[in-house]
Amino acid sequence: MSDMNNTLDGIHTSGSLEEKAEIYQSGKGNVSGFPSPTLIPLRAPLPTPNAQKIRTTLYKGNRSNEKGEDSISSPVPNPFPELIASTLTPLLYECLLPSTKSSATQVIKVYNEDNTSRAVEVPSDITARDICQLFVLKNHCIDDHSWTLFEHISHLGIERTIEDHESVMEVLSGWGMDTDCRLYFRKNYAKYEFFRKPLDFFPDHMVSISSETNGMVDHSQLIQTFLNSSTCPEIHGHLHAKEQSRKSWKKFYFVLRRSGLYFSNKGTSKEPRHLQFIADFSDSDVYTVLSAKKQHGAPTDYGFCVKSTKGSSGRDLKLLCADDEQTRTCWITAMRLLKYGMELYQNFIQPHQKQKASPMRSISENSLVAMDFSGQKSRVIENPSEAMSVAVEEGLSWRRKSCHRLSGHGSPSTSHSSLLNMALHLGQPWFHGKLWREEAQRIITQQGLIDGMFLLRDSQSNPKTFVLSLCHMQKIKHFQIIPVDDDGELFYSLDDDQTRFTDLIQLVEFYQLNRGVLPCKLKYHCARIAL
Repeated sequence: MSDMNNTLDGIHTSGSLEEKAEIYQSGKGNVSGFPSPTLIPLRAPLPTPNAQKIRTTLYKGNRSNEKGEDSISSPVPNPFPELIASTLTPLLYECLLPSTKSSATQVIKVYNEDNTSRAVEVPSDITARDICQLFVLKNHCIDDHSWTLFEHISHLGIERTIEDHESVMEVLSGWGMDTDCRLYFRKNYAKYEFFRKPLDFFPDHMVSISSETNGMVDHSQLIQTFLNSSTCPEIHGHLHAKEQSRKSWKKFYFVLRRSGLYFSNKGTSKEPRHLQFIADFSDSDVYTVLSAKKQHGAPTDYGFCVKSTKGSSGRDLKLLCADDEQTRTCWITAMRLLKYGMELYQNFIQPHQKQKASPMRSISENSLVAMDFSGQKSRVIENPSEAMSVAVEEGLSWRRKSCHRLSGHGSPSTSHSSLLNMALHLGQPWFHGKLWREEAQRIITQQGLIDGMFLLRDSQSNPKTFVLSLCHMQKIKHFQIIPVDDDGELFYSLDDDQTRFTDLIQLVEFYQLNRGVLPCKLKYHCARIAL
C-alpha cells in the first residue's frame, strides 16, 4: 500500500479552488432578502468601522462593545486565531462574506435523511465539496471528510455520489422540469476507501491489464493503472442486463475498458467482432438502483445503471444487475475511476494536504475545545492525548458520582442505577432507536459498506433487547444484545453472558478497542443530523 501511495504522490498534480474564487472577489453571492423560514443565512454581519479596536473570542457569551470601545479581554486564549481564512475554501469563504445582490447566484434546496430540507443561496460555480463544508459548518458536525452530496432521482429510483469537484449547477441543469430530483446531504465513508484498500474493491478474477501477457496486475500498482491514461485496465465478468423495451433480464459477459462498456454476444469471447458497445462515460454517469427487484424486476437487488447526463426518463437507463454487493461495488468504482481519473485522487488527498499545511482543528470543531480549570487560570489543552485522557477520566468520574448519588437514597438505588444505565445510550449518535432490520441495512448501505460501520437499535422482534448491526466484508450482520439481571442489577452482553457491561456506552467503547466475538472492531457509526 505504501508503494502505491508513493507512486500516486509522484504523479499527482495539485489543484485548488482559488482560481474559481476570483470570480467572486467583487461582491457576488448575495444571501439577503429571502422570506423562506428554511433559508440558512450564509453571511456574517458587516464589520464595524472600529473593528480593529474590538477584540472578540470564539466562546459563547462574549460580546464585543457596540460603541467600538475596547472590550474586556478573556483570560482564555483563542485557539483558532485564523480559523476562517485558513480552513474554508476561497469559494466558500466568499459565500460567507456580505455583498450586494448578484445574478451569479442561485437558490438550491438540500435534503437530509429524514427528508427535512434547507434552502441556501450559493454562487453558480460552487462545487459539491463547498456545499458539504457549508452544512458541516452550519450544523456543527465533525468534519471527517466523509460528508457527501448525493443526486437522488426519485421517479427512476436511482442515486449517485456527486464527486467533490463537480459543479452542483451542472448537475441541476440535467434535471427535467417535472421530475422529482433532490440533493441529499449525508455521510459516505466508502467514497474514497478504494484508495486505502484496493484489494477489497477489485477482486483478482475481475481485473486484468490488456497490455500484460499474463493478464494479471500487481495490486500495489492497481489504482495507478486506473489513474494513468497510458495504461489499459480492464474489468470483466458476468452481469444481468435488462433488454430494451422488454421486462426480461439476460446474463451476458461484460468488459469495461477505457473506451467504454461492452458485452460479448458469444460467451466470454473478447474478440472485437464479438464485443458490442453499450456506453462510454464522457457524457454518462453511473447510478445505484435502489429497488432493482421491486421496480425493475431484476433477479437480485444489486442493481446499477448507466444514464446519459441529458436523459431524464426510464428509457435512457441501461440497467445492469450483479449477483452480489462486491461485484456491484467493483463495477461502479471502476466506472468512477475511468470517468474522473486523477480528479478523484485529488479529491481524496486535498483535505489531508490542508491539514498538513495548517495543523489546526477543522472549522466544525470550533466549539469543541478541551479546557483545564483545575488551576488558578484556565488553559486550552492543546495536546490531543492529554485531552483524550482528561475526557475519559471525566466520563468515568461522572458515572461514579451518578451511581453514588443514587445509592444515597436507600433501597431503590439498584433499580434507579439500572434505569440510569438504560437511558445513557439514548443521546448517543450511534443509537437509532426503533428500526427494522431492513431499514438498518439501508442506512448502513447508504453511508458506506466498509468494515466497522455500525449502529445500535431497539430490537423490533424481541422487546427489551437491543441489536448491533455491523458491516464486515460488504455484508451486514446483526448481533443481539441481551440484558442480564443479576440480583436486581442490570447488565448487557452480546456473547451469551461471557462479557458483561453496565450500559451500552461501555459495550460500544469496549468493541471499538477489542474485536471480541465480532468479525471486526466497531469503527464508523452511522450518523443522522437535522439540518
